[in-house]
Amino acid sequence: MGNKPFTGFTRISIMGKKSLTKKYIKMDEFSYTNIFDTKGIEYLIVIGFLILIIPFWRALNKPVKVKARYKEVLGVLTPEVLRIPQGLHYCKNHLWTHLKKSGNAHVGLNDLFLHITGEIELINFRNPGERVRKGDLIAKVSQGGKELRIPSPISGEITDVNFQLRKTPNILNEDPYGKGWIYIIKPHDWNNDTHNCVTSEKAREWSENELQRFKDFVAIALKKHSPESTMLVLQEGGELIKYPLAGMPAEVWKEFQECFLSH
Repeated sequence: MGNKPFTGFTRISIMGKKSLTKKYIKMDEFSYTNIFDTKGIEYLIVIGFLILIIPFWRALNKPVKVKARYKEVLGVLTPEVLRIPQGLHYCKNHLWTHLKKSGNAHVGLNDLFLHITGEIELINFRNPGERVRKGDLIAKVSQGGKELRIPSPISGEITDVNFQLRKTPNILNEDPYGKGWIYIIKPHDWNNDTHNCVTSEKAREWSENELQRFKDFVAIALKKHSPESTMLVLQEGGELIKYPLAGMPAEVWKEFQECFLSH
């Protein structure tokens, strides 16, 4: 370069097929590296692997929900699939009730009952204005000619009835503690009527015990009334299929009424 000052540019001549062109390219300010000439492909594989593993990592941080979803998809009835919201009173006859600030109480069927029976139809509704005592018949569950009697969990005056359940009975199974409520009752003796109900964490423990009690009931009832159905209801390992009562004969429904709903 001699004594000439450095300008940062280098002159390059490029010979084309038809013409000679001259270009000036600035040096030391830009460099280009082809990552595929190095380990770029390996980097991309690692990045892709990390992207794929993220959903599984999130799933591992929610083990209970994932296990519940897994059981639900397989059609297995276990405690993990049960919905047991806090703040409700769960009655021993598998109804729930919740006292609102208005002083009125919502009443419905709990999720364990609905997981046992499957899709059902409610019939024989009572009407607004009627008075009921705890244990009185307030509706019947019907499925394929088989029925269960539903007793009231509390005493009081019926102020509203969810007649929407006649048109869309599937709401019962889809949203039992929300849109699937059956009655609104103005209670006469709330504290005494609900003192045997379970709440909070005790509700989950009670539901697990009830599910185990139902398993024992199924084993005995099917042996007596329908031995050939045992393998269809109880899977390998002793787990129940979802909606087990749906495939059982009317005799088993009658015994279920006495053992689980007549408290």
